[in-house]
Amino acid sequence: MMGRFDRYLLSQQMRIFGFFALVLVLVYWINRAVVLFDQLIADGHSATVFFEFTALSLPNVIRLVAPIAAFAAAVYVANRMAGESELVVAQSSGLSPWILLRPVALFGLLCAAGTLVLTLVLVPLSLRMLADRTADLSRDVTASLLVEGAFLHPADDVTFYIARITDRGELQGVFLSDARSDRQQITYTARSALLLKSESGPVLAMFDGQVQTLQQADDRLTVTRFDEFAFDIGSLMKMPTAGRRRIREVATAELLNPDPALVDETRSSVPALVFSAHERVSQGLLALVAPLLGFACMLQGRFSRFGAWRQIVLGVASLIALNLTGNIATDAILNGAAHWSLIYGPIAGGLVATLVLAWIAAHPGWLLRHGPWRRGAPA
Repeated sequence: MMGRFDRYLLSQQMRIFGFFALVLVLVYWINRAVVLFDQLIADGHSATVFFEFTALSLPNVIRLVAPIAAFAAAVYVANRMAGESELVVAQSSGLSPWILLRPVALFGLLCAAGTLVLTLVLVPLSLRMLADRTADLSRDVTASLLVEGAFLHPADDVTFYIARITDRGELQGVFLSDARSDRQQITYTARSALLLKSESGPVLAMFDGQVQTLQQADDRLTVTRFDEFAFDIGSLMKMPTAGRRRIREVATAELLNPDPALVDETRSSVPALVFSAHERVSQGLLALVAPLLGFACMLQGRFSRFGAWRQIVLGVASLIALNLTGNIATDAILNGAAHWSLIYGPIAGGLVATLVLAWIAAHPGWLLRHGPWRRGAPA
């Protein structure tokens, strides 16, 4: 009977967790997708690139919503069971708050395990891949330059124009003006051209055209005709690279054992790197504490026909307090006022609060007998 109840409560929480996680992920994803769509599609990139970027951003989004979804699932299931008198029947049949919290603890462990995989492995990996792909797309100027009938400015004092682009990718009626130099202005025109890739960057191969060089000192114009001419498009703009890694892109194993090269790359200190690794662990453990704390809050008080809004408010306030103490601990550690182990303080505090609330639920008359509001207590 006990195992059957545990499985029932666990299945209810997992089902509701999946629903809340899906809704929250969709909300975050839509907000992110709107920005990505404007940036990528407007620059001429395909829908495949758009979906690739959104997929790489999903692990970080799921990591953010997992503790919230776990908390919401535990509170929702407890509130539904209380409304349908299932909790009253369970407690009347001899199930103590400790036994009721057992499947919630298993549910929290499953959520924490999945969140730890995200925070320790998948999120740093996906963020690094996202940074690399962003740099690759920035280096690939083909998509942004292949626009018919528009004067483009890939760099200051540089103008690029294409009259027509054929189905085979041939550029017709090419115009390129380079006025970056104070001494001369160079204008390239070509009947046709191809935009090619090379190891050094994109190259514009022009055919059947001419180069007009205007000397600023004496306004002397020189015209040179050519059959074939290659122009280094990469010289027109600064071609970005993925560059140094940020701390959130570094693997957790490297953060736990930082070497001088990593310190120099991230421009951080050894304590800050070690703290970042443990912060990832604490973020994963939050998915364990949040549902336990929420369910323990829902066990407080007696059944009321007006609902369990007081318990829900208590649970939300407890979760907010847990996050606030985590932020305070993080600030204290980053300012050098505390050791990195303080980051686990809110997690430990949440577990202690859960135990205290479970004990109070198991002894409902204790506060009435020993609290300051007991009968006969001095004013």
